[in-house]
Amino acid sequence: MDKILEAVVMSSYPNNVKQGLVRRVIEAAKQPMDSEQCWSMLELSTKLYLMGDTKYKREIGKEVLEVYGHYHPEEFEEFFNVRFLLSLLQEGYGPLGKRSNYVLDYIQLGLQFVLESPSANSIFSLLRIEVLRKVCERPSPKQCAKISKLLTQHPQCIPTGKHQVLFCQQLIRCIGQFQCISEGEDDIMEFLEQVNKVSGLLQRIWRTQTSAILPSLKELFTIISSTEEQETPSNALASVVQFVPLELMDGVIRNLTNDDSITDVQMMTAIGRMIDWVSWPLGKNIDKWIIALLKGLAAVKKFSILIEVTLSKIEKVFSKLLYPIVREGALSVLQYMLLSFQHSHEAFHLLLPHIPRLVASLKKEDSNSATNSLEQLAELIHCMFFRFSGFPDLYEPVLEAVKALPVPNEDRIKHLLGQNAWTSQKNELACFYPRLASKSETGKIGLINLGNTCYMNSIIQSLFMASDFRHSVLNLTEGNSQPLMTKLQWLFAFLEHSQRPAISPESFLSASWPPWFTPGAQQDCSEYLKYLLDRLHEEEKTGKRIYQKLKESSLMSQAVEHHYLNKTLIEKMFGGKMMTKIRCLKCLNVSSREEAFTDLSLAFPPPDRHMRGSTSILPVEEIGPQFIEPPENPSQLTGSPWIRRKAPMARGPTAPLMPVETLGFQEPGEVANPLSGNAIAMDAAKDPLSAFGEQACSPKDSRSVPDLINYFLSPERLTAENKYHCEKCASLQDAEKVAELTEGPHYLILTLLRFSFDPRTMKRKKILDNVSIPVVLKLPILVTPEETEEVCRRGTDRAATGSGFMSVMYDLCSVVVHSGISSESGHYYCYSRECTDTGPHGQPQDRATKPASDKQLDFEIQWYLFNDTRVSFSSFESVSNVTSFFPKDTAYVLFYRQRPSRQNCLMHEALSEAGHLHGEPSLHKDLMEAISKDNILYLQEQEKEARNRAAYISALPKSPLWWRDFDRDKDDDNSSGGCSPAAGGGGSGSFHGLVF
Repeated sequence: MDKILEAVVMSSYPNNVKQGLVRRVIEAAKQPMDSEQCWSMLELSTKLYLMGDTKYKREIGKEVLEVYGHYHPEEFEEFFNVRFLLSLLQEGYGPLGKRSNYVLDYIQLGLQFVLESPSANSIFSLLRIEVLRKVCERPSPKQCAKISKLLTQHPQCIPTGKHQVLFCQQLIRCIGQFQCISEGEDDIMEFLEQVNKVSGLLQRIWRTQTSAILPSLKELFTIISSTEEQETPSNALASVVQFVPLELMDGVIRNLTNDDSITDVQMMTAIGRMIDWVSWPLGKNIDKWIIALLKGLAAVKKFSILIEVTLSKIEKVFSKLLYPIVREGALSVLQYMLLSFQHSHEAFHLLLPHIPRLVASLKKEDSNSATNSLEQLAELIHCMFFRFSGFPDLYEPVLEAVKALPVPNEDRIKHLLGQNAWTSQKNELACFYPRLASKSETGKIGLINLGNTCYMNSIIQSLFMASDFRHSVLNLTEGNSQPLMTKLQWLFAFLEHSQRPAISPESFLSASWPPWFTPGAQQDCSEYLKYLLDRLHEEEKTGKRIYQKLKESSLMSQAVEHHYLNKTLIEKMFGGKMMTKIRCLKCLNVSSREEAFTDLSLAFPPPDRHMRGSTSILPVEEIGPQFIEPPENPSQLTGSPWIRRKAPMARGPTAPLMPVETLGFQEPGEVANPLSGNAIAMDAAKDPLSAFGEQACSPKDSRSVPDLINYFLSPERLTAENKYHCEKCASLQDAEKVAELTEGPHYLILTLLRFSFDPRTMKRKKILDNVSIPVVLKLPILVTPEETEEVCRRGTDRAATGSGFMSVMYDLCSVVVHSGISSESGHYYCYSRECTDTGPHGQPQDRATKPASDKQLDFEIQWYLFNDTRVSFSSFESVSNVTSFFPKDTAYVLFYRQRPSRQNCLMHEALSEAGHLHGEPSLHKDLMEAISKDNILYLQEQEKEARNRAAYISALPKSPLWWRDFDRDKDDDNSSGGCSPAAGGGGSGSFHGLVF
């Protein structure tokens, strides 16, 4: 009968004819027959099953074996013996070089017919040893899957005792070497199914033998933490972790993170490879294990590992949000990585270029998964905006991308940040400030944040960018009479000449720290600035003077020289004077008092006060460049009439006030707005300053800096509980108070009083009104008859004798921005530019100021954005629009520099001679040596760090380039099917890239 069957199978008859003949042979096989005939048929069917070159032949072999197993059990048992099985497993079946791949399938098929036989236990014992040996030989995923299928169906064959633990460990090592070479989608799905069968066997073993779990996990960690040169372990290992009971997680993580035998490099390698598992599409709870290990490392303060791994892997995790099949797990890991990385903006900033593209892709996908992910991503982004404010230029494209998505409230943001922080002790992360490989491309140097010291950093950078002040400080002679000024000189010198990308102001902080400030808490930068200037002024004023006196100038009258030489540096640079007059409305007596100031604190007018209406006491006039020149006729010295809003007040001999004015300009390429007010219209194409654009002019329903100055200078009625005690009347009387500027400072500091105390909440609240900032400000200064005469004698102008107001031009040079809603929290950063009197080639301009149309000051001078360690190029457009994009980011302290003119040229000349404004300051020897030594030390530190980092990073697993996911998504618009970025679409290539 075996000859007949073999002849039929090997014949060239059609399959349907063969099938009929085979059917007859099989029916005949169900009848009793002798052992020799059974043996011959079993040998033939075994040969067909194991060596058949077609699926049809193998099916016939299988069918015949099953018939003989059912109807001739004794003969089958005799044939399917231990010796035969051992030969199959150790030697294989078939000629050398063409061994059968179906031995394990054959054994699984035959086992079902010998389960009750006396030889069953011997067979099971043999298989328990042989499957362990097979696994140790690292079979292919397909063969491993067959072993798993065999053992799952016949658990009696699973190794027991110590061999069982060893079997689990070796099976995990096999999985670690699984690779899918093919990129065809069918092959990939088959590979995933094979991996699932193998990991499913582990789950079955662990379920019945929990003692095997921990040794298995230890082997898994050994594999993924190995730093030896070898192939990266397969991401298929992710399938193993998903079956580990979550109740074991805490104990496993605690043991790992407290194991002193595990080096930092091994731990970093392991967690890096685990993070790669987010791309494994069949894994469950993978994200939970990754996050648990990250939290465990934070608990034992392994911050350096967390930083390295986060920075090297976060972009890859982010790119996996493109794929719906792994999106949920990837988003969980991304959320923890970002929300926990709170000491530095580095991780978040790595993602900024890619966020708009991902958001666009998710919106296009239009699925529930994409919608939910967008909302969670937007919440995450706003948390990062809140934590790392001060980067408006970088954040604008991202803000534009998510503007239509929900914005979480501040309580929710604080809860998320507080819940995920690595540590509640901020000082523990002080040494992990953002790594900057080299100096900013701007050439400027940042300042390290020493724990909520951004308030100081922004003030120091603003003072440093005040070039006249900086040069004067750097030109100080060596001495110890002004210790704080000396420390400022050293700080400025390092900011000017250091090779470091950022320096620590720790020494200056300790010296300039106001005693009532709480260490580590956010402070008011305006309060710090006032304290600092006052300290520097008092040091010099009390006789600890180290400046050389100004050289005698033939251009100075003795009165002016004497007046100027008696000033401290702070007075010269930031000091102004203001006359306060109070007039009794009963007897009309006027009392006046002149006082010095270093800044003007500008309150916000009440909401019902219209600053631009006809009833304004000091209307702002939007003017063009023709008004920059000093007045040529006497009448212009007195300015506009004083329009009264309050009760009439006779002015006596004083002249009418002059309004605060602004000069604006447009960036090239913008369309000019028509001039308003009494300005003379000019062609914007001929002169960029001729147009007063949006950047300097605020909308009618918003405030501007001139509005606040006019409000500051407008008369105030003293009445009711605030009545004035008139000495002449010897009683309390209604009165009117007015302030007049009598001397304009070289640098005008304006503080916008945004913080007020709220008695309901017992906290200081912030006024978030947007205030437009003019790039050029025209300030009215009261001049005496003597000053008027001096101005006329020095210049070509003629002026009428008597007191009057003179316009002084100021150029904006720094804006300190506060981001947040309270003075006790938030963040400070500043915009600055370096305003000097030099022309395009660095030479001083003529003392007779040129018209603004010739002086392209506002276009030529570069703006910079200083945000602690980070310094970047910026623009006045960014300064003007920051609050529009980020409502909590508001201008707080402004620095203006007085523009030289005929009226104030004497003072500018004196300052130039004192500070050598247009020459390089010469530093004293000790300071130059200190900078030189520190630069050498920095280079040595860089070399050492580069070596350490190279060794550290080389341990990180190498993975496919993350950005390919974005590039693929961009070109994959018309794909369909599979697991693509768009609602499950995409070809096999994208799926292969995802998994492998």
